[in-house]
Amino acid sequence: MTQATQQQRGIQMTDAALQHVLALREKHGEDLCLRVGVRQGGCSGMSYMMDFAKLDSIAEHDEVYDYEGFQVVCDRKSLLYLYGLVLDYSDALIGGGFQFTNPNANQTCGCGKSFGA
Repeated sequence: MTQATQQQRGIQMTDAALQHVLALREKHGEDLCLRVGVRQGGCSGMSYMMDFAKLDSIAEHDEVYDYEGFQVVCDRKSLLYLYGLVLDYSDALIGGGFQFTNPNANQTCGCGKSFGA
């Protein structure tokens, strides 16, 4: 895993993850934020969710983290399970993609996309 930027944030992104997300956002051609959260389901009980959202969808009770002008948004309920999460990205042929390192997870599935807390 590469060095996470700004360690004091509730949701941290490595430089590799930030650069990949910015490249994906550019393909959309809009100024979007990244919404990160959890939902029930997956192999271990909870699944990570991550998608682009319009800036006007940011609610009053969302937590917002700024990365060089790019905003990462998380609702407070999800943040209870995600606080301290490090989002990384790898372009490896096997095992590549986004990787979640969650200090709140007491179990994770083999694919790394779900967890139990």
